[in-house]
Amino acid sequence: MSFILTLLTDELIKKYYSAGFWRDDTIYSLVRGHAERTPASFALRDRFRRITYRELAAAADALAADLASRGIAPGQRVSVWLPSRMEGVIALLACSRNGYVCCPSLHRDHTVAEVIALLQRTRSAAFIGQEGFGADAQRRDIFAELSSLAFMRHVYRLAPLISSPEREARGGEGRRAAPGWAALLPPTPDSSPPLRSASRWEGKNVDVAPKQDPNQIVYLAFTSGTTGKPKGVMHSDNTLLANACQLAQDWSIGTDSVVYSLSPLSHNLGFGAQVMALAVGGELVVNDLPKGASLVDRILETGTSFLVGVPAHASDLLSEMRTRGLNGLGRLKGFRISGAAAPRAVVAGLLERGIIPQSGYGMTETCSHQYTLPNDDATRIVETSGRACPGYELRVFKADDRDTPAPAGEIGQIGGRGASLMLGYFDDQAATEDAFNKDGWFMTGDLGSLDADGYLRITGRLKDIIIRGGHNIHPARIEALAMRHAAVARAAAVPIADARLGEKVCLAVMFHSGKQVAPAELLAHLDAAGLSRYDMPEYFVSLDEIPLTPNGKIRKRDIVDWIAKGRVSPEPVRWQAKQATA
Repeated sequence: MSFILTLLTDELIKKYYSAGFWRDDTIYSLVRGHAERTPASFALRDRFRRITYRELAAAADALAADLASRGIAPGQRVSVWLPSRMEGVIALLACSRNGYVCCPSLHRDHTVAEVIALLQRTRSAAFIGQEGFGADAQRRDIFAELSSLAFMRHVYRLAPLISSPEREARGGEGRRAAPGWAALLPPTPDSSPPLRSASRWEGKNVDVAPKQDPNQIVYLAFTSGTTGKPKGVMHSDNTLLANACQLAQDWSIGTDSVVYSLSPLSHNLGFGAQVMALAVGGELVVNDLPKGASLVDRILETGTSFLVGVPAHASDLLSEMRTRGLNGLGRLKGFRISGAAAPRAVVAGLLERGIIPQSGYGMTETCSHQYTLPNDDATRIVETSGRACPGYELRVFKADDRDTPAPAGEIGQIGGRGASLMLGYFDDQAATEDAFNKDGWFMTGDLGSLDADGYLRITGRLKDIIIRGGHNIHPARIEALAMRHAAVARAAAVPIADARLGEKVCLAVMFHSGKQVAPAELLAHLDAAGLSRYDMPEYFVSLDEIPLTPNGKIRKRDIVDWIAKGRVSPEPVRWQAKQATA
């Protein structure tokens, strides 16, 4: 048995069980229940395969038995470095079944060195990876380097899923579809035999009873690390299910729903969509479309009823619908858009076509606890991040004193607590303690305000505040207003050092293809939209590309670095009131 220090207490267990937000279910037990009640119902779908709940549960049981036969003990970590594919879902269920800790937040943009470092931090006992995956796969082979990890008990090596047309497009290079899990899943079209026996489950059939405690750690996810060393966030089945089940209830997602996650399953947004779909017995569609393929066609083909993604996904979808003259999209009725605020024009365009955007707020530490509701109006969808769901509560604290609540409507630090809150940071007592104020509220590091109805308005990160001569400027408001301009695709407000005032605001903009706006016109737009003249940008730079993290957040640090290194040269701009009437 591997022991992990967490924040779980008898008091928390009593509180959330008595309120009904925590139950005796695990993610695996819910899937097993669906398999027994409706075995032929579809559970998972990708471009190559579509499997039922009976097949999914059987695959999870087989992997769990094989892991046990390799000597993996409850509490030990199983790391997963895969693109979005069915095997990642199976790995989560096997961990939920046997009491292992699933570590799936190894991303496509990670290097081999970064993954090795995370494996060492977690002391992972098993690794499931795909050949040729990762940022530097052309130069380094993760599988060749795993042998140096003394604590690693077993490695599962999967081949990429490649269809014949794709193989031909590559000039015959690459292997035909060979998942290497042929004993567990239906074969892919045009599949060849497994490449090597090490790819399949070959351990002895070890009979391990499913775990009964949904309060054990099942999910260990690392924060994005865009501002420093990633922290390992720990969740139990119960903390994950508390939010997933409530969101499903509020948006009428059930057994007949098809949830399509455009966000990678390795990221918290996609991971949450996965848990939600499986918890209620719906079908999860994995986003593995090749570049250039039609998202509209895939949504119609799969009968998708609820989408999960980031603003860029929403913009792309709306653009394709407009190009094709579509006023609706089959069964699609809801679209959770997270990671950043969706532009007003995109929200309006989706609503006109019968698709209700869900604006939300959440973190790896808290899950997707905050969201708008299906009957909220467009203004709330655009301007707020919704209300906290039942089982979670928010409070705003003074920006300069996280132990003192802020007056109603005042911008301050956002604190939260509830049934979906993490159980601490892995092997990091100092970070865990620092994350909470004296009264036990988790401090998000975000700034915002709550209106009288409990709807949250995000104004930025505490660390993102730009301080100009002692005046606090919130970048998120500038960015949100800039994004309302029809020519602006992305916007980021970043600081530029100033000898006299300390910092000034630089507005970095990426325009839509074929569109361009003069800085003076953009400043006039900000003024007309209500931006204070004291918050006006004093520098401007147009970028061909504003980089995003895989979960849709702007990488501001890159822009700041480019400016500091002289790669881009912002031009000084100055807002003058007469511009508004010129």
